[in-house]
Amino acid sequence: MKKNLILLSAVCALALTSCSKKESSDVIIGGIFPLSGNVAVYGVECKNGVDLAIEEINAAGGINGKKVVLVSEDDEGNPDKTVVAFKKLTTRDGVGVVIGSLTSGCTNAITALSQAKKVLQLAPAATAPEITNAGNYVFRACFIDPFQGTVGGKFAADTLKAKRAAVLYDLGNDYSVGLYENFVKAFEGDGREIVAVDSYATGDKNFNAQLTKIKNANPDVVYLPDYYATVALIAKQLRAQGIDTPIVGADGWDGLTTVAGSEVLNGFYSNHYSADSTEPVVQKFVEAFKAKYNKEPNSFAALGYDCVYLIRDAMTACGSEKVADIRDAMEKTDGNYVTGHLTFDESRNPVKSAVMLELVQDADGNLTTAYKTTVNP
Repeated sequence: MKKNLILLSAVCALALTSCSKKESSDVIIGGIFPLSGNVAVYGVECKNGVDLAIEEINAAGGINGKKVVLVSEDDEGNPDKTVVAFKKLTTRDGVGVVIGSLTSGCTNAITALSQAKKVLQLAPAATAPEITNAGNYVFRACFIDPFQGTVGGKFAADTLKAKRAAVLYDLGNDYSVGLYENFVKAFEGDGREIVAVDSYATGDKNFNAQLTKIKNANPDVVYLPDYYATVALIAKQLRAQGIDTPIVGADGWDGLTTVAGSEVLNGFYSNHYSADSTEPVVQKFVEAFKAKYNKEPNSFAALGYDCVYLIRDAMTACGSEKVADIRDAMEKTDGNYVTGHLTFDESRNPVKSAVMLELVQDADGNLTTAYKTTVNP
């Protein structure tokens, strides 16, 4: 017991909350990621990006001369465990700035807590619109679902020249529903129509009944707004039914290259950045990530990396470790990051562009992505 009390006191003395500058020897940042479970590829990659950014910042002298330390928790993609992780980080570990979580459901589980405790929460990839509604201590680094759904609809209409679209979505997933609704709004009109809409329940594995209806509707494109594991299953059954139209999705597709095959070719999805970009900040990040992890970073790695630099820039601008000061400085963000030039709107959502990526095979036949086009806000 005595040992635990001593450890707790030491952690609090280092925390980024009410402790004074004189008492704090490090800048402590909390992180909540799904490092295991169904969406672990998101969390692992995001944390890799966070770790890389912290390593770079510390090598350059830290933040305001202090070393940055990450205290992270695995929420397994489970909202209840996200709450437990948040309470641990903010109570036992005493952190005042939290990066996380990754999915909208998990992130939304702690936004009210962040606001009530005046903890600065920066969500890397939670795209549901309501995430920042909790109050002015909640920010995000990614664009929101209405923008992604709109991007998908415009891409299908303007780039793919589709006239007839079908949608298959998860009725119990707010992310999937929001994308579907905004895709439809953007696609319909000027002679274009939605010829089939069908849904399924979270966790379903067999989609053949819905896909038969879609096939009979004869669409030019099929929109699949869900996470990569489910999309891989749908795509395999879709192609098996002889539906060879383009398929379109959103950032939840990131990870498809690890679980899918040729069935997702002729597939396109909106994302937060492209590793093919010639922007110096992107190339620097991609080269450093490859050197550290021996693989190309996906968008979750890029968003995690940007989160740390957003915090660094805000703390540098205000010259303070008080959470309220960091929050005020972050609202004034106006800079170039890996995922684009970023400012925040009045709801603390970033104003930045989206890219469309195409799923292709490289020279060795491995599934990868290639930049297709950019869509501005």
